[in-house]
Amino acid sequence: MKVTTKFRRAVRNDERGVTMVLVAVAMVAIIAMAAMSIDLVTLYLAREEAQRAADASALAAARLISVSGMTSANSGFWSSMCGGLTGWATQAALAVSVQNTIGGQQSTVNVTYSDGTTSGASDCAALGPAFAVNPIVTVQVNSVSIPSFFSRIWGSTSNSVSATATAEVFNPSDSANNGVSFNGFVTPVHPKCVKPWIVPNWDPGNAGLPLVTTSTGQIRHPGVSTDLTGSAGIVGEQFYLVADCNPINTTRCVLTSPADNPPKASPFTLGPTVTRKLEYLPGAVTGPITAVPSCASAGTIYETAVAGCDQSTVYHCGESVAVDTVDLNEYPGGVAGDTAMGLACSLTNTSTIPLDGQDSLISTGYPFVAIAGDRNPLNISGSPVVNSNSIMTLPIYDQTANGGSITTTNNPVTIVGFLQVFVNDVAADGSVQVTVLNVAACGSNGSTNTPLTTNSPVPVRLITPPQ
Repeated sequence: MKVTTKFRRAVRNDERGVTMVLVAVAMVAIIAMAAMSIDLVTLYLAREEAQRAADASALAAARLISVSGMTSANSGFWSSMCGGLTGWATQAALAVSVQNTIGGQQSTVNVTYSDGTTSGASDCAALGPAFAVNPIVTVQVNSVSIPSFFSRIWGSTSNSVSATATAEVFNPSDSANNGVSFNGFVTPVHPKCVKPWIVPNWDPGNAGLPLVTTSTGQIRHPGVSTDLTGSAGIVGEQFYLVADCNPINTTRCVLTSPADNPPKASPFTLGPTVTRKLEYLPGAVTGPITAVPSCASAGTIYETAVAGCDQSTVYHCGESVAVDTVDLNEYPGGVAGDTAMGLACSLTNTSTIPLDGQDSLISTGYPFVAIAGDRNPLNISGSPVVNSNSIMTLPIYDQTANGGSITTTNNPVTIVGFLQVFVNDVAADGSVQVTVLNVAACGSNGSTNTPLTTNSPVPVRLITPPQ
């Protein structure tokens, strides 16, 4: 037993220090894995930052296209928005990418445009008519100077990451004729926060021609007018919205001429003495209303819908139903009417007419520019803005349906499109001066496709995966 014990002690003495060597070798491997993990996490985070930058840049460019009226303009105006590096949409994408650094470093950005059937091009001016229906923006972000830390041991001092995002804009007008349809049907758009001013399918700047052609879903007079007349196109046309109600009866809306809506002549003095007027009917609001300023809290539900956001009332564009109604129990007109008071509250947070301090629109050149007023809630008076409370969406109804007669209190109407306008002011008689920013038609047939519910008649979304 003593010999055995001595032998074991001798063997153990020979193994002394081996554990230290093993620990040292293991530490090298552990540190190497930790170093690789840190660098991989850094690259992963940089990749996420690159994707966020690409997403934000693509959405910014698409949003600018959506509110610019480009989808209602002829191709001669497209280059101003997306004609290479000088295009406003491209500039918006580049500006957003600058604000979204990757690993603290600036990145290189490539912006291209497509109509969904062609490969990407930096200049959209050469694309076909389908681009006006479904403009697609692709932004690729590349960063080649992401610093490495422990991987420098192997000679790597920096890494690169890249990300791509694609956003689309959709105006259903004439989409079936341009190959932008699903299952043979146009996808209907149901915008939220639509103002309850149901306007007829009637263009006051072009001899009363339709705003949209119901048989084809086309915009009847596409183009841009920078002289306010509408002679060169519907975008930029300025006119007055006047309540189609007899001003003698201010307790409810009694139509001025039920058989001829909108009236081409009226026995009453409606709005300023200009030729460009469009008469509207008060829509039946279902409520509840959100984002209502405190100055409209005591108003009718109609006035509240004008001042705030009506997310509940659905105007069924592009579907073969007629459930939308006008509410003749409402009287919206006059300087103290619900339309004027709702607008004053929304745009200036007061009840002052004419308006004072609201946002303004520069429309003497294209693209148009909205400028924040003194009462803009962002407190950025004099600065250009993309979002403005003055930008509003109105439903367009087919006044020729059912013989053009509206006789009942809750008369159903057929919605055939939407009109996006910029509210400039409210006149002393309560009529509303607007400038057209965009038109969106429903399409030429009823649809069985699931409606697209959005905040705009020309919605924007990211496409996943990128196309």
